[in-house]
Amino acid sequence: MAFVILLLVGACSSTQSLQEYYVDNSENPNFISFDVPASVLSLEKANLTDTQKEAIGSLKKLNILAFKKSKENEADFVAEKTQVKAILKNKKFTQLMKMNTSFGKATITYLGDEEAIDEVVIYGDNDEKGFALIRVLGDNMNPAHLVELIKAMEKSNYNGEGFSKLKGFLE
Repeated sequence: MAFVILLLVGACSSTQSLQEYYVDNSENPNFISFDVPASVLSLEKANLTDTQKEAIGSLKKLNILAFKKSKENEADFVAEKTQVKAILKNKKFTQLMKMNTSFGKATITYLGDEEAIDEVVIYGDNDEKGFALIRVLGDNMNPAHLVELIKAMEKSNYNGEGFSKLKGFLE
């Protein structure tokens, strides 16, 4: 009996996963949720190095979830932002970097180990506009290849296709 009680208490106190957070909020009217396949990045036509091709090959898709802040949902914004930050503080995530962007503050974290990343998470928030959470999903992505991926995008004809929903939503 004591084991069952401990199991229930442990299950109730566990932190929500990022995947669960996406699913729970995909129908919430304060959010926009969509996926972008790796193919939309138009990288196959760029003149890529073997390392860049390997980086692109490990990429599957991007899951995007964004919260648009308004005067009516200010309390929800604070609560959701706090919840996302709590999820990203989980020991399973390793922080790669923090940065200030034209949109606001951002962090890049990942799941997996240094040799084989399964998911990169880009989180950015702006107290005026809202926040965006982007999951970059792949197979055995290499942290060193992330820089190569950015270089590959610079070589390609990619001009933001697939992200127009996000740009319009947060303006």
